[in-house]
Amino acid sequence: MQPMASLLGAALGAGSYVAPALTGRAAFHLFVRPAGRSTARPEEAALMREAVVGQLRVDGLAVATYRWGSGGRPVLLVHGWSSRAAKFAGFVRALRERGHTVVAFDAPGHGASAGRATNIRQMRDAIRQLQEENGEFTAVVAHSFGVLATFFALRGGVRADRVVALGGVADFDYLLERFSARLGLGPRVQRALRAHVEEKLFPGEPGIWDRLAATHRPDETGVRVLLLHDADDEVAAPAQARAIAAAYGDRARLVETRGLGHRRILHDPRVIESAVAFAVTDENLPSAVA
Repeated sequence: MQPMASLLGAALGAGSYVAPALTGRAAFHLFVRPAGRSTARPEEAALMREAVVGQLRVDGLAVATYRWGSGGRPVLLVHGWSSRAAKFAGFVRALRERGHTVVAFDAPGHGASAGRATNIRQMRDAIRQLQEENGEFTAVVAHSFGVLATFFALRGGVRADRVVALGGVADFDYLLERFSARLGLGPRVQRALRAHVEEKLFPGEPGIWDRLAATHRPDETGVRVLLLHDADDEVAAPAQARAIAAAYGDRARLVETRGLGHRRILHDPRVIESAVAFAVTDENLPSAVA
């Protein structure tokens, strides 16, 4: 554990005995804050300059949106934690080559959007607004935390035929567990954090922890799912993708890659080709990445 993380964990642990509510709020503010803003590579920045740039407002924050093309049902791209829409550059090019319209956004606290933090409710609301502006989606291609946000949005009125999940997270509790382990948070702080998530993001909503899971009530979404997940993923354990595959049964196919990790999977040509082919055609679910 890094020294700063250890100090933060110790401070929160001590605070949980004196002021548990304040401790929960402090832990929550750390939990929803990305680890800096990802920068775009030169080739990614060049592609972003070709987009029609727009803006949404989510919780009063300006959220940057991007669109390539203007015809037919679009494909939505949903980035992961501490990332940005530009990281999907290879997918945008492949989709545009096939003549498809592509829509993306930078979540609050990410990329070119305002704010210093984001949460799953804000991402759901941004996706909803993009559907209102652009119509229902042919497919959603999502990465990491964006996968969890996508399924949450799909059960909240967003429509799509297919989902491509790259290095996806299935369980919100998994994120809390990783965060708590990184800071060395004890049970008291974890309880205070969970209570603050409920009070801050979903006040008065019962059963929220079940509803936050990507595996919750798969019949409500009606989507077919392709999961591309690396066996060496250092952020989202492969068991996360396996849980989604199990929940969706014959409507899902899990393909495990090797040697790409959590982030390089976004740039692998074979992954991009397989993901795009599934997203925009009636091809069968692939059993492997060619």
